[in-house]
Amino acid sequence: MAILVALLGLFVGSFLNVCIYRIPRRESIVWPGSRCTRCGTPIRPWDNIPVISYLVLAGKCRGCGEPISVRYPVVELLSALLAVSLLYRFGPTPAFAIYYAWACVLLIITFIDLDYQIIPDRFSIGGIVAGLPLVYWLPVTYRDALLGMLLGGGMLLAIIYGYYFLTRKEGMGGGDVKLLAMIGVFTGWQGVLFTIFTASLCGSLVGIPWAFLKKGAEGTMKAAIPFGPFLALGAMIYVLWGQNIIDWYFGLLG
Repeated sequence: MAILVALLGLFVGSFLNVCIYRIPRRESIVWPGSRCTRCGTPIRPWDNIPVISYLVLAGKCRGCGEPISVRYPVVELLSALLAVSLLYRFGPTPAFAIYYAWACVLLIITFIDLDYQIIPDRFSIGGIVAGLPLVYWLPVTYRDALLGMLLGGGMLLAIIYGYYFLTRKEGMGGGDVKLLAMIGVFTGWQGVLFTIFTASLCGSLVGIPWAFLKKGAEGTMKAAIPFGPFLALGAMIYVLWGQNIIDWYFGLLG
């Protein structure tokens, strides 16, 4: 079953690549079929096999010979890895299917935010609307899901307005607020707190060295790094291993 789920994850990841590329450009994710983004040559079915085709083609388009971004096999492998990890976490249950679909949405959000610093409302607000009825099949109570949604949106709003009040500068965007509210629906208020802590920690570990590198290159410490990918990472860590990490942490405290 794990092998079948991994194969499914690879092909779903291929579709996620289409979404990541086309949605910000307001293109259809259904038509036309896959084609080279540089020369427009339609991609043949045997050149569209996840990961394998990339390796066979040596990462280049068969038509024009231009390099294909390594992001394509990376997204496919991440999709497969998430599918297998969630299968081991929840087994062949409705919770597995729901959380995998949610993880795919977080993958799309992550790479769109990295490229454009935007989080489309169709994923954050749409995730809230779609997620509330699905809570019935998740290890989250409706009370915790609603509290998670309110806490997720409220905490980031407070941080954003507090930062602006102190510095008169904009920090995070409204997309992060809606994303964390959506995460709260699927993880409850406990998951929101864990996600904020983990995302802030990971963001600092990446952002501070990046700011110093930017300072060396440009003479300034300013460095715009999207926060959405770190929120997505924190949320997935919570769903997969959050309770184990929390138990380990409090065990250290005695």
